[in-house]
Amino acid sequence: MAVASGSSAPAEAPSGGPASTRRALGGGASKLLRSFLTLREGSIIIVTIVTIVYFAINAKGFATGANFKTLLPYFAPFAILAAGEVFVMILGEIDLSIGAMYLFAPFVYYKLASAGIPLVPSVILALMVCMAVGFANGFFVAVIGINSFVTTLAMLFTFEGLALIISHGTPVATPGAGITNGGHISTFAKIFGGGVYSELIWALAIVVILQIVLTFSRWGVYTVAIGSNKLGAAEAGVRVRLVMIRNFVLCSLTAGLVGIFEAVRAASVQPDPAGANEILFLAVAAGVIGGTLLTGGSGTVVGALIGALFLGILKDGLILQGVNANYLLFYTGLAIIVAMTVNVNVQRARRGTHRG
Repeated sequence: MAVASGSSAPAEAPSGGPASTRRALGGGASKLLRSFLTLREGSIIIVTIVTIVYFAINAKGFATGANFKTLLPYFAPFAILAAGEVFVMILGEIDLSIGAMYLFAPFVYYKLASAGIPLVPSVILALMVCMAVGFANGFFVAVIGINSFVTTLAMLFTFEGLALIISHGTPVATPGAGITNGGHISTFAKIFGGGVYSELIWALAIVVILQIVLTFSRWGVYTVAIGSNKLGAAEAGVRVRLVMIRNFVLCSLTAGLVGIFEAVRAASVQPDPAGANEILFLAVAAGVIGGTLLTGGSGTVVGALIGALFLGILKDGLILQGVNANYLLFYTGLAIIVAMTVNVNVQRARRGTHRG
């Protein structure tokens, strides 16, 4: 049956109505969330926020200023260590000797200061020793061609053993970390780890500087290029060996710096290889959680900072919840697996790849 020519089609719903506005807002928020999650650091930021909310609700005293001060020793050292380690991991290498430098540098500093050398020059000389070890790591890996895992593992054992030899396995008081006659810590101690916020300030400054170097300098561009394709970078004129040695030197420098900071903060130098090794693996975990690939070619110093924050919050929150010390590593391991699972899936979505 023919339709009358005077009849009209059903009127369309107004495009600017409330329902349309809500859909637009919802779509915009969803798009913004997807864009955020596809950032390299997006997933670990979400995981960290969720962790903070969980402990703020379930751990008494977590969301307080006093606890923030307690959190800093769990967070800032890992951030500095991970920042240096990221430069090595982006190359597709790893530096396990940072645990030894963390342990060894304070004893070198102690010996130099005890010999009458002023405190700041003693710190500088101790850090130069660490840089020399980093140079040796880079030389053996880049020039001789020894695997970085083997090289730095050997250096880890060597310098942890040397730290035990020169200390005779005995803790010593950290020079310059004592209380002055006025009942306050010295200016040196306030700057080099003894102040409440000194390690946090150092961590933020180092992360900002190294992220700028990684993103905007030739050093950073060459580092990523070598990690992505070492042969291609060499053929393009990049001095591969020099960049690799430089990155290992940087990694050892940050590790020695953290060792001195922690010795000043604790006011004693402890010959404890077990503690140094735990810090080593947590620093590597912070870098990986933050989005740095162990296979090389991709990484971010800011991500390492957030990864360190996540680990610090996790440890602090579990302690406040009264978790038995025997379970701390167990829960930490599970949390790292969960965080990395989220990271891997977000990276897969960002690259548009799927499991085959």
